[in-house]
Amino acid sequence: MTDPNTPTPLAGDALELAKLRAGLTAGLTPEQSARLIGSTEDELTADAQTLAAEFSTTNPAPPAPRVGGPRGVDVTPAEGASAGAARYRRKAGLDEDGRRPQVPQRSGTERTANPFAAPSYTMS
Repeated sequence: MTDPNTPTPLAGDALELAKLRAGLTAGLTPEQSARLIGSTEDELTADAQTLAAEFSTTNPAPPAPRVGGPRGVDVTPAEGASAGAARYRRKAGLDEDGRRPQVPQRSGTERTANPFAAPSYTMS
C-alpha cells in the first residue's frame, strides 16, 4: 500500500511541464528550467530556487576592463587627460602644439665638405 501523502514521481510531458513551471516561478529562463533535476514538484521547486540563487545579482561580476587598457601613471582621475598630455609634452620636450622646438644653428661654422676627407687632388 502506498502512502497518500507521498507525491508520485512525474514522467514525460508532465515532468517537462513541472520543470518549466518551477523554473519560471523562480525566475529562470526556459533553457535553464530544462536543466532542473528532480522527479517531484517539490524537488524541482527546491532545485529551481537553488539555481536561481546561484544566478542572482547579489554578487555582480566585476566591471569589464576599459578599452585600451590602463591609462598609466601620466593620467590620474583627479587631473584628467589634458594634464597628462601636458606632462607628456614637458617630458618629451614638445611645445604646446606638439612640435619639437627648432634647434638654433651654430654660428661661425661652415659645412662645405666632409671634415675627415683628405684632399687628394685638385682640379685645374
